[in-house]
Amino acid sequence: MASLKIRVFKGNNASPDWTVSIPLGMLKFASKMIPKKAAAALEDKGIDINQIVELSQDEEVRGTLVEIEEHKKNEKVLIAIE
Repeated sequence: MASLKIRVFKGNNASPDWTVSIPLGMLKFASKMIPKKAAAALEDKGIDINQIVELSQDEEVRGTLVEIEEHKKNEKVLIAIE
């Protein structure tokens, strides 16, 4: 079963510091449980949770959806459907 994966990398590490995996079947429900503060932080970076939920319902959409690099914080966030 496919999942939405959110990976956070700090520094120049090749492996993520942490990963969140949400099965696509649960994504619509789980998206409603995201704290408002976290949703607002994503929106500040131009990420619309509702669009990700919509994309996840298309079986042809797979791979990296968003890659954000914050150079000042030396941090990278990847959001993908795998």
